[in-house]
Amino acid sequence: MTPTRRLIMLRHGQTTYNAGGRMQGQLDTPLSENGVEQARAAAAWVKDHEHPVVKIVSSDLIRARDTAEIIAEQLGIDVELDPRLRETHLGSWQGMTHHDVDAEFAGARASWRHNPGWAPPGGESRLDVAARARPLIDDLMNTFQDWDGNTVLFVAHGGTISALTSNLLGLDVPQYPLLKGLNNTNTSQLMARPRFEGAETADGFVSPVNPDDVQWYLEAWNQGLAR
Repeated sequence: MTPTRRLIMLRHGQTTYNAGGRMQGQLDTPLSENGVEQARAAAAWVKDHEHPVVKIVSSDLIRARDTAEIIAEQLGIDVELDPRLRETHLGSWQGMTHHDVDAEFAGARASWRHNPGWAPPGGESRLDVAARARPLIDDLMNTFQDWDGNTVLFVAHGGTISALTSNLLGLDVPQYPLLKGLNNTNTSQLMARPRFEGAETADGFVSPVNPDDVQWYLEAWNQGLAR
């Protein structure tokens, strides 16, 4: 049987900034009460997933970390923190409402949404975020053999998940905006299989020599409990 590695990337629960239309970026904002309840519901959803989650890696920002800890408690496994999964740094936009950004930087949010190479003043572009996060995948592909036949869960942020999903699928840069936003605690779900016969070792593992030996497929986008 061809070995399959599955990846679920789950956006953190709601924060008061999310509820108020305020841009967080890498500001360290906590979950709201509703966000905690969303995380608990997500934990039950992950626990019942047909392909077992055997590793959780989370952004070190508190809204993602707390979401991940709630899920990990249900699964009985530890959470690994990795700053490469942090949200897009939004530069001078961080802490501003959408309305304030539109008033001060007319048309800029449209440029940000539709041009993956465009960055807010002092911030990161979607391509910057993909380049930051992708090495985490490559590291795990090389080192985590228990991934075969199982699922790794990333708990992260909407912008980061979108950028990394686009990168893994090998989308052309102009296609990155095709993936619309993620609701809180919804997911991007992908699987990786050997791209060619030489990528599979004799014992059935995906070859750890070169992460490019696998093809990523999108199984679901913005799926979960939130609407």
